[in-house]
Order: sequence, then C-alpha cells, then structure tokens
Amino acid sequence: MTDIKLIGSLFDRLNQNQLALGAAVEELSNWVEQRGSADIADNVRGALETLDENPVFIREGIAELIVAGSLGPP
Repeated sequence: MTDIKLIGSLFDRLNQNQLALGAAVEELSNWVEQRGSADIADNVRGALETLDENPVFIREGIAELIVAGSLGPP
C-alpha cells in the first residue's frame, strides 16, 4: 500500500470515528433534553454543528487521496 493510499485510509477511518462520536453525542443530548436540561442539550447541539460543517470537503479530500494513491508514482 502506498503512503498516500495509507493516509487516505487513515483519514477515512478518522472520519468514520468522528461521525460515530457525533451520533453518540447527539443521542446523549436528546437524553439530557428529555430529562429537563434543554439549555445543555442546545449547547451540545451547537457544538455538534462543527461536525456537520465539513463532511463533504472531508469525503472529497479522502477520495482524492485514495485515487492519488491508486495511480502510483509518475
């Protein structure tokens, strides 16, 4: 596996972890809100917006790295 392809795979796994953590935190914020802490749940959701801002860019970058790694050296 080329270095660039390895980096692409690494970023892909990191992105998957980020998405999983975001989903888990969202579930926790729902649970907190159901127990009467709407302000805290809103704060958590506001922080989660950061995770939602860049997924297209991240996926495109990962795809470009993987493609570049598939091409091999010039």
